Amino acid sequence: MQFNRKSVGVVNVQLGEDVTIVEPCNVYGCTIGDKTFVGPFVEIQKDVTIGNNCKIQSHSFICELVTIGNNCFIGHGVMFVNDLFAKGGPAQGDKTLWMETQIGNHVSIGSNATILPVLICDNAVIGAGSVVTKNITEPGVYAGNPAKLLRKI
Repeated sequence: MQFNRKSVGVVNVQLGEDVTIVEPCNVYGCTIGDKTFVGPFVEIQKDVTIGNNCKIQSHSFICELVTIGNNCFIGHGVMFVNDLFAKGGPAQGDKTLWMETQIGNHVSIGSNATILPVLICDNAVIGAGSVVTKNITEPGVYAGNPAKLLRKI
């Protein structure tokens, strides 16, 4: 049996000072700021920017076109999405259909949350298992599917 094997690891990454990346992981074509920690079994794709002093826990997926600010926490198994199936299915290589996600500073995202293409302001907390479908524009604690404001902070 013949197959194509692709190994990625940590390739073509702009790293800040004192970054920790625990392998195995796929981290490529992205920028990671100072003192950021990336746990095992994480994929961070090209054109992603992660700020300083962040913690990305294991089994998370950060797709292209995501920007994460400084001092952020991304829990275990958090999934970022950039393709909303605008034409009824996957974009299938048409990246013009993909959308951006911007995460502010001091944002914490709980384990197994799903983040669609949105803007999340500074000082927001997203509860574990939440699905963020709309922009979050005021600091607070959000949870649920879809995520809703529980209380302001």
